[in-house]
Amino acid sequence: MTILVTGSAGHLGEALKRCLAAQGRAAIGIDIKPSPFTDRVGSIGDTAFVADCMAGVTAVIHAATLHKPHVATHGYQDFVETNVAGTLVLLEAAKAAGVGAFVFTSTTSTFGAALSPAAGEPAAWITEDVMPVPKNIYGVTKIAAEGLCELFARKHRLPVIVLRTSRFFPEADDDAEARQLHTPENAQANELLHRRADIADIVDAHLLAIDRAAAIGFGRYIISAPSPFSRADLMQLRSDAAAVVERHFPESAALFAARGWRLPQALDRVYVSCHAIEDLGWRPRHDFSHVLDCLKAGTDFRSPLARAVGSKGYHDTVFSEGPYPVA
Repeated sequence: MTILVTGSAGHLGEALKRCLAAQGRAAIGIDIKPSPFTDRVGSIGDTAFVADCMAGVTAVIHAATLHKPHVATHGYQDFVETNVAGTLVLLEAAKAAGVGAFVFTSTTSTFGAALSPAAGEPAAWITEDVMPVPKNIYGVTKIAAEGLCELFARKHRLPVIVLRTSRFFPEADDDAEARQLHTPENAQANELLHRRADIADIVDAHLLAIDRAAAIGFGRYIISAPSPFSRADLMQLRSDAAAVVERHFPESAALFAARGWRLPQALDRVYVSCHAIEDLGWRPRHDFSHVLDCLKAGTDFRSPLARAVGSKGYHDTVFSEGPYPVA
């Protein structure tokens, strides 16, 4: 089996290429940027280039994308050409080549406004059944690309799995208020409660999706570290999240205080990943319990893979306000 990985110079693309190489699995990485993990440099919008790269490929992991951080620096047409038209080129080439599995990396950002309950409302319980309400061109184009994936699965019998991944990037939050409340490490530890996954677990989900695609036909899954919360916690999570966390993890406050960290004050959503666990056989290892175990042991809660890939950023420019501009 030869796996084509798009976006091989990015966070996830590099992580995938590293893991596939470690497993001795053949893979071809493509990207518009050269990198140690890019085998072919070219655009996913280039039909001839993609068709040539697809020769001999048995599975595709499509991770290349313009991301949310590009919303303020790229035009709508740029997003359409990369996220929608590029995905269509890949799907058509995969169908023509008889590829046996196509995995599309989408995002929980597609849920958009559904992630922000009104004041006084409980935190949002986000499952695959929640209707997306995209807030920007990034979300719009990822939803459109998901639609193309479903079309090719239904009409052309191309086995496709869509993975709506939560946060896994190491960069600081784009929200200035969030950056003032917590250090990046503290914030990302908190996010493993409800809206983050370690990149090693994200990679595992993608590789499992390749193996399960033929049996599933078409599936759409949220990929986020399993949350300890239940629906009964949702109202209090908006007003006193720390108390809810301490109820589930009595040692958490002391362990955080010893590190100079703070538990979250309020949470607005909880991503529910149980369907990925059930259908894909996904077994994420890096959740909030793992964070606490690492604090006890004095070790880094990030996986070795996350540390190896490190921070890449999204722009060549360094911005004065935040890690990137926000539109």
